Amino acid sequence: MKSDAMKSECARPAAPAAAPRAFIRVYVWEAPVRLFHWANVACLLTLGATGYLIGSPPAFLTSGDASSGYWFGTVRFVHFLAAYLFVAVMMLRLYWAFAGNKYARWRNFLPLTRQQARDAVQVAKVELLQVSNESLEPMGHNVVAYFTYAGTFLLALFSIVSGFALYAATSQSWFPHLFIRIIPWFGSEYTLRAWHHAALWLFALFVLIHVYLCIYEDYVDGRGAISSMIGGWKFVPRDVAASPQAQGLSGGGRRRRSRAATGGQQPPTAP
Repeated sequence: MKSDAMKSECARPAAPAAAPRAFIRVYVWEAPVRLFHWANVACLLTLGATGYLIGSPPAFLTSGDASSGYWFGTVRFVHFLAAYLFVAVMMLRLYWAFAGNKYARWRNFLPLTRQQARDAVQVAKVELLQVSNESLEPMGHNVVAYFTYAGTFLLALFSIVSGFALYAATSQSWFPHLFIRIIPWFGSEYTLRAWHHAALWLFALFVLIHVYLCIYEDYVDGRGAISSMIGGWKFVPRDVAASPQAQGLSGGGRRRRSRAATGGQQPPTAP
């Protein structure tokens, strides 16, 4: 009977393979968004490196007279220059949150609907807890990514305000003195400097997680998450792009699919 059962199992037809889905290219990230992204990368790397040196300066690099060297002054100048550029980029990105396309709009970054909360829970199950393989199919970022970027915007705002408040003591410019009033809120410049330095390590942690998740998403979904921030185009299933729910807004109630059904295969290049 055991052999008959084995023969019966072998005789069963294999489950039909899932039909491949058709993917199309969708222009998601406009040129200004991509420019802001890479300008932020340059600013954050520069601010992080120079900020670390300012907070933990190395020993003297020469045995000569201190007046003959100005390397630390150069480090501070580069730090302040990058800070001004960072402010300009942040202001332009804030403007583009109102002037950009639907994937860059400000509504994506704020938890405004119950659907966004449900989508955030689903993303956490798939990406963080890995207890589900039913992933959302957003046109832009997923809802958790949008909320995270809103958090990093607040962190950047704190870094800007605290940094210029500390700079005001040695600057004659009017702009840093706009923020000097926050120093008493923290008790002293020393305490504020410690908080400002802590923001550096929070940004470093964010960058590590951000880069890992971008590589992970690009490998698993294969929709061009990384290359889209260079060329602007993403691969999107044709049925998702054509659905009424494809609003480009976080929490838009877009279709879900099982990653197991596709086996993490790369979508084909489509016109």
